[in-house]
Amino acid sequence: MSPFDVLCAPERTAPGRFRIVLPDGWKQGRGLFGGLVTAVMARALEAQAPGRPLRSLTSELCGPLQPGEVTLGVETLREGNAVTTCTVRLEQGGEVQAHGVGVLGKARVLDRDGVYLDVPRRPDWRALEPLPVEPPFGPEFAPFFEFRADRLHPLSGGKEPVTEGWIRLKDPGATRDAAFLAGCVDAWWPTLFTIEETVRPMATIAFTFQPFVRFEGLDPAAPLFHRAKLAAAADGYCVELRELWGEDGRLLALNQQTFVIIK
Repeated sequence: MSPFDVLCAPERTAPGRFRIVLPDGWKQGRGLFGGLVTAVMARALEAQAPGRPLRSLTSELCGPLQPGEVTLGVETLREGNAVTTCTVRLEQGGEVQAHGVGVLGKARVLDRDGVYLDVPRRPDWRALEPLPVEPPFGPEFAPFFEFRADRLHPLSGGKEPVTEGWIRLKDPGATRDAAFLAGCVDAWWPTLFTIEETVRPMATIAFTFQPFVRFEGLDPAAPLFHRAKLAAAADGYCVELRELWGEDGRLLALNQQTFVIIK
């Protein structure tokens, strides 16, 4: 199996057109792992606007992508002096299976840089054993990741719908970018699983993502710290807020997901 940074790299076939062959072994329920899908989106968007890093991705996972060939169409809606807005569509079998809008931009002012969230408590990941989340206790893609947590385990019947712990790709490749963060932020189980005692089928239908690609000085072999909480649920849909942090307490990504509880 290729490293993650190779798996999610689409090939340009024409202006605004790309193709990629997505691999077996990365499914999550009926379709491919959403973190891989959004990573492919991130790569295609950044290829469309070179020199302008991805600042925000809002995507809808319309249907279950399957392993095999996928075509991508990327359209620039507007290119300004510093910000470019693009759409991206992933098509398979003659249908749109995923759609996104990306905002890409050059660095602007720096005098308001800062993080105003509370930095999470981060237990030493080296003291925690990896969790057994491989099939049948986890999704098909789970063996490509390592999960470590000292509490808030899945299907533990807890009182609060929150999750936290360390996550890393076992074979990320050499590139740490927005696509890498998209894969890592999506890999953790939904917060609802913390208060459940048995698995309930769920799927992500909307994904909003803001990467902060600042890896300078971080140990590339160290995992990232994931923290998430359930914000609200109604009518079988729920909204979850996720964060990724570096080992030193720097914020690397924010993510909001809308899940559907299938049954």
